[in-house]
Amino acid sequence: MAIIDVEHLSKTFGTHEVLKDIDFNIEKGEVVCIIGSSGSGKSTLLRCLNLLETKSSGKILFGDTEIGGSQKKINDYRSKVGMVFQSFNLFNNMTVLENCMAGCRKVLKKNKEQSHAISIKYLKKVGMAAYINAKPAQLSGGQKQRVAIARALTMEPEVLLFDEPTSALDPEMVGEVLNVIKELASDGLTMIIVTHEMAFARDVSTRTIFMDQGVIAECDVPEKLFTAPNNPRTKEFLTRFMNG
Repeated sequence: MAIIDVEHLSKTFGTHEVLKDIDFNIEKGEVVCIIGSSGSGKSTLLRCLNLLETKSSGKILFGDTEIGGSQKKINDYRSKVGMVFQSFNLFNNMTVLENCMAGCRKVLKKNKEQSHAISIKYLKKVGMAAYINAKPAQLSGGQKQRVAIARALTMEPEVLLFDEPTSALDPEMVGEVLNVIKELASDGLTMIIVTHEMAFARDVSTRTIFMDQGVIAECDVPEKLFTAPNNPRTKEFLTRFMNG
């Protein structure tokens, strides 16, 4: 059974239809990468999945329950479906450890000792345990993003959403973040990743979605989508991107 099911989703800003009749689902343990040009609707789709944007029509189901409703229901859903942003969104006045413990305590209602243990576990996993007393301002972009991933993992989510997790990073820091995500994929974590890193999408995803002008133009296993796409727009995009 699908863990997330999107049915006839559309999103309009004013007169501009950004998402048009989107249908897809994601099974437990899948890694779905979403690629496409800027403005194709990738990040808006992810923000609708996390309820940061309100859909204009259609349904988003988590398990067999439609998401939304009261703030309590939304918070409960967000604790199960985590999000990692391109701009890290860390609390600058908190240490690395405090950033990770915050959600455990506030949302999951864990005590201080439990929150501490869970946070250390995931900071070790992303290679940031040595920095628990540092403030975000003392970290590189790659380190901040690894802390942001650890913070999302402390909620022990069923699904993790990534919105272009490397786009704000200097090129030499991209690899360290992608390696962490690759490790999570090999652990079997269910992930939806909006990315412009084509080689990463090809190597890590179980399925790749190509979005174009607000629609899913193609969805296939990466072996097919990257080598023999059916849609001419996919082919044009990949040729431009892989050769650019």
